[in-house]
Amino acid sequence: MKSVSANPFGVFRGQCVTLLSRAMQDIFPSVVIQPMSLAIPPNPQFGQLSSSVCFEIAKKLHKNPRDIAKQIEKEAEAAASSFTLIEKVKAEGQGYINFYIDLARFSQLTLESARTLDTEYGFVKTSKPERVIVEHTSANPIHPIHIGHGRNSVLGDALTRILKAQGHEVSAHYYVDDVGRQSALIAYGYKLLGKPEPEGKPDHFIGAIYAITNCLLEIRRLKERLENARSTPGAEEEVRDLQRRLDEWVSIAAGLKEKHPDLFNKLLEEISKAESPELEVNLLLQRYEAGEEETKSLIREFSQLCLEGFKQTLARAGISVDSWDWESMFVWNGDVARCLDELKKTPFVFEEGGVLEFDAEMVAQTLGLKEAFGVKPDQEIPSLTLVRADGTTLYTTRDISYSLWKFKRADRVINVIGMEQKLAQLQLKMALCALGYVKEARNLIHFSYNLVRFPGQRMSGRKGRYVTFDEVMDEAVARAYEEVSKRSPQLPNETKHKISEVVGIGAIKYALVETDPQKHVVFTWDKVLNFETNSAPYIQYSHARACSILRKAGKQNRKVDAAVLKEPLERDLVLMISRFPEAFIDAADNLKPNIIADYANALADKFNTFYAALPVLKADSPELANARLMLVDAVRITLRNALILIGIKAPQRM
Repeated sequence: MKSVSANPFGVFRGQCVTLLSRAMQDIFPSVVIQPMSLAIPPNPQFGQLSSSVCFEIAKKLHKNPRDIAKQIEKEAEAAASSFTLIEKVKAEGQGYINFYIDLARFSQLTLESARTLDTEYGFVKTSKPERVIVEHTSANPIHPIHIGHGRNSVLGDALTRILKAQGHEVSAHYYVDDVGRQSALIAYGYKLLGKPEPEGKPDHFIGAIYAITNCLLEIRRLKERLENARSTPGAEEEVRDLQRRLDEWVSIAAGLKEKHPDLFNKLLEEISKAESPELEVNLLLQRYEAGEEETKSLIREFSQLCLEGFKQTLARAGISVDSWDWESMFVWNGDVARCLDELKKTPFVFEEGGVLEFDAEMVAQTLGLKEAFGVKPDQEIPSLTLVRADGTTLYTTRDISYSLWKFKRADRVINVIGMEQKLAQLQLKMALCALGYVKEARNLIHFSYNLVRFPGQRMSGRKGRYVTFDEVMDEAVARAYEEVSKRSPQLPNETKHKISEVVGIGAIKYALVETDPQKHVVFTWDKVLNFETNSAPYIQYSHARACSILRKAGKQNRKVDAAVLKEPLERDLVLMISRFPEAFIDAADNLKPNIIADYANALADKFNTFYAALPVLKADSPELANARLMLVDAVRITLRNALILIGIKAPQRM
């Protein structure tokens, strides 16, 4: 047996599978069961792995599964001695084969592996490394990154870290959506203001311009529609609806004026003098897409300001981006036009009322793609508008050329995008298939996620109502400082602030990643900053506790006999540490970073139970103290490695 392994429990699992397969081959050579799966029993009194294969054999041979289990037990027990980590094999229950681990040898393997591999422990490398692009965040440069975008950033960063640790060549990309009405809207307001220098953080400043400009134009539009409706017979219901919407926007305007009085009054004055703001916004949109130099300079200027704010936010959150990809480049370099020309050559594009449409349903049926892409046979895929009547393209149209650009640089592309974009991502895949890129479409993964909810708050960027990622980080760090000060009043103030930054930001990131991506995150401070259970502070505190024990112990003995660890709590902790690599493989293969968060919390639970019940430094013998210190060190290493995968720092003091 090797002295170390990247996957100790995987070694045990492999030995069990081999032993079971050989026993079955000897007894039932004509029976083939694939794959050979083993499960962890609900109670360790039934061993560490269990197989239900006897029930499958019984169906094939029309025999009693318990009798089959007894035959396999006898055969396996005779050969078990040649497998270093298997202590015994037993037939139990109505026909289960249970495998019991040799705890002494297994503990030695697990703890030596963690200590020797250290920063690489648990990161089992793939046998088929790929080039992977993870596109995440990609918030439009029109207002600050809000907490919903924050979930995207945290999930995308965790996927990047996990896949890199698995041995893939991973690059994180940010798609700068600078083409569209929203950018034209800010350009209009920004120009009216004389392209002012930002006051405060640049993305917050640009967000204020966007919200105010949009609000004032919406009020103007609604007033015009209301005036027309009032002069139209029988339009009483429309008048009531328009008045209700106008009242809401007037209320929003009052809030924006109170928050940004100078910007509001200046924009109100300028927009009031304008003859046709909507026409000017539309012209800016068309000119930018056409590559008109003055408009390019204008929109790029405020976009860069906004991105500078984004970079500050992401850097504070410990999230990095390798490539900033501008949507406009794919328009200006002709890629979008070339994609459209190629699509027009297919039978899947048609024109209707001056609008160019793509028949995604026809592609799916013609090429037989529905099953491959998880679409029900009776589900119709709506058509995709490629080009508006005014000649401008839509986001998904431009995304086709961007996707092809990414696949020139990657084998697999993961788009971290909200679940509300499910249809658009499906239409994108159908467009790729229509162009002949079926393999690429299959390797384009929509990693979808749900919204973040702050109880009692509704968010809307258009209305200037959002909870920014910056605000949440500030609040989390302030609350963490209060908690750290209560728990460790003796620490210097500078140290408290450093710890609070790590704990506060870690708390937010854990809250955004630990919930299944398909579910809402309900963000409450009591849960996010709970030092007692299921939170980053709780896991970080467990790590810091392990570090504290090791500091008090001083230099550790390198020669340790793990066989002295015989308590059930010690066994449970060893097994938990040994299963980290399997949790990592599951998270990486199935793109589930929440598995790592769940694992880290479960390990912290096991460690704190162990710590409360069994002395480490004051153990009954020096040999036992050394073994328990080695166990604590393995916990420290594993907790740190798990936290690193989801982008959370593991402080040594709290």
